[in-house]
Parts: sequence; C-alpha cells; structure tokens
Amino acid sequence: MGLHLWAAGAETHPAGISDLLAEASAEVDEPVPGYLSSPQNIMDTCLYIFTSGTTGLPKAARISHLKILQCQGFYQLCGAHQDDVIYLALPLYHMSGSLLGIVGCLGIGATVVLKSKFSAGQFWEDCQQHRVTVFQYIGELCRYLVNQPPVLETYGLTEGNVATFNYTGQQGAVGRASWLYKHVFPFSLIRYDVTTGEPIRNIQGHCVATSPGEPGLLVAPVSPQSPFLGYAGGPELARGKLLKDVFRPGDVFFNTGDLLVCDDQGFLRFHDRTGDTFRWKGENVATTEVAEALEALDFLQEVNVYGVTVPGHEGRAGMAALVLRPPHSLDLVQLYAHVSENLPPYARPRFLRLQECLATTETFKQQKVRMAKEGFDPSTLSDPLYILDQAGGAYLPLTPARYSALLAGDLRI
Repeated sequence: MGLHLWAAGAETHPAGISDLLAEASAEVDEPVPGYLSSPQNIMDTCLYIFTSGTTGLPKAARISHLKILQCQGFYQLCGAHQDDVIYLALPLYHMSGSLLGIVGCLGIGATVVLKSKFSAGQFWEDCQQHRVTVFQYIGELCRYLVNQPPVLETYGLTEGNVATFNYTGQQGAVGRASWLYKHVFPFSLIRYDVTTGEPIRNIQGHCVATSPGEPGLLVAPVSPQSPFLGYAGGPELARGKLLKDVFRPGDVFFNTGDLLVCDDQGFLRFHDRTGDTFRWKGENVATTEVAEALEALDFLQEVNVYGVTVPGHEGRAGMAALVLRPPHSLDLVQLYAHVSENLPPYARPRFLRLQECLATTETFKQQKVRMAKEGFDPSTLSDPLYILDQAGGAYLPLTPARYSALLAGDLRI
C-alpha cells in the first residue's frame, strides 16, 4: 500500500512573525501566553509551508489549524490502522512528510519508521527489517522501485482546497467524481486553452465544463468550508490562483494548475501540469503521455518530457531527457521505430538529451521548467544530444553543424 501526493513544500518562519517569536523567546521560563498558544479561529494560520516550486519560485503557503486537523485523519481515510508500520523517507519540512506523515500517524496511533534519505537499494531491506506495511511516497519515488506493491493514489496540493482519494482502488486513478464526494468536497473540470494559458469561456463569460474523457483544469470553489488562505507576502504571489465568474457571476474558484481527465465512470486520472502541456504543429502535447510511451522501452529507466522553443517555429517542440537502464545502451533505431508506432507525428520528441540522472525538486518531482530553459544548444550542454531527422526517419547526433542548419531553416523538424 502506498500513498501518492502531487505537491508539497517546506516549513519556514516568515518575517512577519519575527516580533512574536522574539516575545515568545523572552518568556521562555514562563508559561506561553494564551494569545500566542490558542488560535482565535480555526482558520487562523498555524504554520507556513513552502510550495515545492516545481514551476516557479517557492511560496510560503498559509496552513490553518483546520488543515492540521484534517491531516490528522489522512491515514484513517486511506484505510490504515493502529497496527500498521508506516515507512517515511520524505523531508519533514514538507507537508507530505510532516503533516500527512507524522501528524497522520499520530491520528491513528500507528508506528512510523523514519528514513533520513530515500534509498532504492535499501528500501526492501528496511521494509523487511521493520515489518513495514505502508509506504508513503511522492513524485517519482515509486519509479525507483522495480517491483512495487499495489498502490493507493491520492491527489492534493499544499495550499489547495481540494483533494481526491482513489478509495475504490481503481488502477491508474487518483480519485472518483461521485456525486456524494463532490457534495462534500466540490470541484469541477473546465476546458483550458494551453496556448493562452487561460480557461475557455463561453459568450456569457463563464467557464465550460469538460465532457468525459476530455482533459480539463481542476478547480474548486472557495468557501468558508474550503478556503484558500494564500501565501505569506504580497497579494501578487496569489495571482492566477483564483478564478472569478467561473459558472456564475461573483463566484470564486481555486485554480490547481493541473489537468485531469474524468472518464465515463467518474474515475479521475492525472493528465499533466498546465505549464507542462505544450502546443506543437497546432496540436496539444501532454508530457505525461509521451513519457509513458517512451518508458515502455526496456533500455530506458527514466524519462522527462518537456517543450522547448525553436527559433522560426510556433509553439514548442518536444524534448525528452533520458536515463538508461543499466547495463543497456541507447538504441536510436528501436527508439525511432517505437515512437513512430506509438505516438502521433506531432507528439514525437524532436530532441533527445541523454543524462546520468534526472534533475528533481526536493519533493522528487521532475524539473521541467529548468530543463526547458537550458534548451538544446550543443555548445552549452555537455550531455549527448540528438535531433529527429524527419526526412531520414531517424534520430541523429545534434552536432553544431546540424544545430546551425536548424536555426537557418535548412533542417526540417
């Protein structure tokens, strides 16, 4: 059994509470004043946790006392019990490790095994030694384990007001949009334009709900029961996180920044980050779908797909960073045949970058924004690079000469 969270962050003390900390430390030998230890309201800020900064700079999200109490019931919702032994290798300054992990264990009275750093080589030995029954993971951790047990996946964000649970155990799902669940925890999927980076609105100016099987932006109504508390700092940090007039004038919804798909049975599946999906040749390309296709090759261990800008071309061209599975070598002929068979022409990566390991955030999420900024210039990157030769039907080394030909418009991609 494992638990999957899609976002987390790091705990911090923002500058705005420095005076309170100084006052509290000055009274260290006396009981803590009641106004410091007792919240005035359950929505008061209990602590601050940084978002992971997957697509930008980390922001200190306000965490209320209510959310702490909700996290205390996390493992109970997932079916864990007091007799379980929970293996935790996540940073404790992130929400997944501290609130869901430690506070969640306190909520059910379970045993927690703390690991200072995740090690795929030591994982199974640790589980056997400590009789682990539950493993809480995040980001890419499960990709590091070759033979993994059945996994219960969930979806949530550090600062978000919506979460989903795959309570039925449907393979590949992160939750289900049943009428009862949406009545208690309301959310919607709305149509999203990846070109403009904005939701699609009708002639009345309202957003449009998606149809079954159609990727949509996950949004949740902001209310006293499901608040968005924002971030420490200026209001500009929350820009884009709130959408107004979504379904009726005056309503306010939290923008998760994630695209999900709801099938005709109501099962929810993660599709892509809004900033990760890109447009090429007039078509939308989901990085997760391309990565899944490439990962089917036995000589590839990890894949990170992202879009890069190419001078003289509209949109972004697909690029894939690859890590080989030892002791295999890169088979460009098989790779080209595989993508030609399994991906439409517009989704086939135009560039390949071979790496020893993939760059990830502290919460084990792939670094797509940084990789996209680094581009594909062979004069600035030391990693082996390859380019898709459309005319020749093959991936070829991206030499300085081919790079210059591409910029000059003499090489078609």
